[in-house]
Amino acid sequence: MKDVVQYPFITEKAMNLMEEGKLQVIVDFRANKKQIKKDIEDLYGFEVASVNTMTTMNGLKKAIITFKKSDAAHEIATRLGLA
Repeated sequence: MKDVVQYPFITEKAMNLMEEGKLQVIVDFRANKKQIKKDIEDLYGFEVASVNTMTTMNGLKKAIITFKKSDAAHEIATRLGLA
């Protein structure tokens, strides 16, 4: 599947989770956790510890990515111009 990760999901809660080494992104609804993990590792070059997914009230699929390196989420956000 191409383009699993669509865009970062930025809210106040997402910014607080970023301090814990977690990043929230909107992903393709058909993507599974293994595909999301591989795409994040390929895109950003950081090792992923875990992936949790949920469906938003708007019908989008959101993934909460936990990284093995504690400052990886913040570094990715800085690269994207979010933090």
